[in-house]
Amino acid sequence: MTDAELKAIANMLAREVGVLMEDVQHKLDLVVEGHQMLVDKIDGVAEGVASVGEKLDVVALELIVHRNDTEAHCGVYQVREA
Repeated sequence: MTDAELKAIANMLAREVGVLMEDVQHKLDLVVEGHQMLVDKIDGVAEGVASVGEKLDVVALELIVHRNDTEAHCGVYQVREA
């Protein structure tokens, strides 16, 4: 093989490696983007769970207050299970 042929093969290989590296980088960027989307979604779910827990605490407190108020008015109000 001549030097010109070796240089041509080296240039061809360099281009192929460059194309492959760009393809790998593109796919890696997609994986990173997908991972970030999952992290954002998990964070949103965690915030939603905390919000639901707070709402349940408020409802439970209101129920306790209502029950205490009903029991304090014995004779006026009656709680019946029909």
